[in-house]
Amino acid sequence: MDFDLRAATHLLVVCGSRGQGLHGPRSDVDVRGFCVPPRRYLLGFDSRFEQADTREDIAPLATLLSAEEARVEGLDGSVYALAKLARLCVDCNPNLLEVLFCREDEVRLCTPVGRALRDARVAFLSERARHSFAGYAAGQLRRIEGHRKWLLDPPSSPPTREEFGLPEAALIPANQRLAAEAAVSKQLDSWEIDFGDLPASQVTALRGRIAHVLGEVLVAGQGRWTAAARTVGLDDDLIEVMKRERTYQNARRHWKQYCTWKRQRNPARAALEAAHGYDTKHAAHLVRLLRCGREILEEGTLAVWRGDRDAGELRAIRAGAWSYETLIEQVAAEESALAAVVEEGRSVVPKRPDLTQLEALTVELTEQALAATQRR
Repeated sequence: MDFDLRAATHLLVVCGSRGQGLHGPRSDVDVRGFCVPPRRYLLGFDSRFEQADTREDIAPLATLLSAEEARVEGLDGSVYALAKLARLCVDCNPNLLEVLFCREDEVRLCTPVGRALRDARVAFLSERARHSFAGYAAGQLRRIEGHRKWLLDPPSSPPTREEFGLPEAALIPANQRLAAEAAVSKQLDSWEIDFGDLPASQVTALRGRIAHVLGEVLVAGQGRWTAAARTVGLDDDLIEVMKRERTYQNARRHWKQYCTWKRQRNPARAALEAAHGYDTKHAAHLVRLLRCGREILEEGTLAVWRGDRDAGELRAIRAGAWSYETLIEQVAAEESALAAVVEEGRSVVPKRPDLTQLEALTVELTEQALAATQRR
């Protein structure tokens, strides 16, 4: 990156646990914001900028922090190009909406361009929040379930080829196997549905439903990969060997992921996981996301700061107040409550945002930012 990020930044906020009122004295400092890069990044073809997220890139922004925040070792976060941040907010991305809806107390830099975007923040809200917030929550639940399996039944050793009925030397030359895999992948790609201009949140939800239906209707339960392999002309013996190789390679990836997770776990967090049988920090995030999604639909705003809402309960969940079984029950109830707002016609936000209005706003603010740069 060869431009002054600090000078190009128009909005920077403290987010994450500190922006939500769920932090402790040792919590990391996470920042997010947006900039308008120099004109050549917007009009040219060789220079590209979408976001800066390395500690080295965002280090100059540390001078904007409070004295207490500056004492925390390290600074994490991202500064997005205005256009990218707007695209993500249009899709009701939970992490980026925090930039627009956090309290003024968490704002560390806000130029007139940044103020104009925050003033227009409600225009980004729509019923897309139902899918985006539920989707992010589902991701947290998948992590909880994956880590719980490792906690309760950790793998004891790396997988061997023998366990999967494979000889030490591969039965199929690597180049032939890769060529066959590529043919199957191409066939699978041809079965993908073109969702056109649907927002990412809805595409994710539709893909999940379609995958569920396909899983039920495929002949003899053969699965999409096997069906694709037969379609491209692979015989059953070759398919069986390739399936074993794929299963073995997946087991190896699983083992490596487990080793990385075990090596990189925060000791305090690991102690909580061991005591309660699941990742309680992810659980608190999961519940918060589902509640925030519902609040957007019911109230027409995003309450990033939880201090005057449910911070005490969320802290208790993170500390292990809920059993795993209680968590699953509560998650199901929160998911139903979120869906019911739309299904019962109680949503106060539009079904979709006014893209024409938001496109015009993004263009106008970009032009203002570039003009301000020229006047310096």
